[in-house]
Amino acid sequence: MNYDVFNGDADGIIALLQLQLANPTPSKKITGVKRDIQLLKQVDAKAGDNIRVLDISMEKNIEALKRCLDAGAEVFYADHHRAGDIPSSDKLTAHIDLDANTCTSLIVSELLDKQFHLWAITAAYGDNMIAAANAEADKLGLSQEQKDKLKALGIYINYNGYGSEIEDLHFHPAALFELLLAYSSPLQLIEQKDSIFYQLEGLYIADMDKAQAAEVMFENNAVKVILLEDAPWARRVSGVLGNELANQSPEKAHAVLTHHKDSGYTVSIRAPLNNKQGADQVVTQFATGGGRAAAAGINQLAEVELERFYQVFGDYYS
Repeated sequence: MNYDVFNGDADGIIALLQLQLANPTPSKKITGVKRDIQLLKQVDAKAGDNIRVLDISMEKNIEALKRCLDAGAEVFYADHHRAGDIPSSDKLTAHIDLDANTCTSLIVSELLDKQFHLWAITAAYGDNMIAAANAEADKLGLSQEQKDKLKALGIYINYNGYGSEIEDLHFHPAALFELLLAYSSPLQLIEQKDSIFYQLEGLYIADMDKAQAAEVMFENNAVKVILLEDAPWARRVSGVLGNELANQSPEKAHAVLTHHKDSGYTVSIRAPLNNKQGADQVVTQFATGGGRAAAAGINQLAEVELERFYQVFGDYYS
């Protein structure tokens, strides 16, 4: 049995997209909303299975990974999030790079000799790695218009992955992956006027317009925390809004809070673009925190923890 286990954001989807374009392989696809990262536990691994894991933290999936390896499955793992101690196994092929200026799709692109590098650039834009994406685009001689279009596509795919549950999303990430798989180049997709690009664009603009009235909960010279209302549109924009705020004020760290469906808040953090580190250090001081140096989150922050979060977040970047 072949399994593809991938984050439901732009980076996870496009990492798999490149692998499937290079070598089409029938597989059972396991994915979810962007914050659903403990996906490997859904695999009932057996000897001889082949499992590809993309853009989810090895540290958060370590027990499931060990179980898969112990069962005799072959595991290919590519990621740029916190890994913890990587198991030593001849069944595991791990490509982990924690550099704040790379993403899983760029890692995969290198492994594929950049066959579908335009897609990897799109993913980098979606992950808000603007400088890295621009540098790669410039190597290919792309025009400013082409870069702007790839950036927009990356943002829209990423935007689609945010939500508390699948019902918050416009498209299930596995379904969106299948729609994108029809195009060997993102520019082909963008040129098609009735494509998913334009559907996502209209939905994105409508949601982001609503975010302009966000409440500022806490702010100092180093950080800013905003709260969105309790609605599906707010959960959808929580990550991309953080990226937009980071681009507007690159010297500040930003946190976007949305109401958790059970209680408390879901938190999306972006480190300052001028100092892309520490987001993971902040969130891992809370029970459901995880992510990477430049961008991280807390799946559920209790109401009573809010003041402590302001303190930890503000102190770290001050």
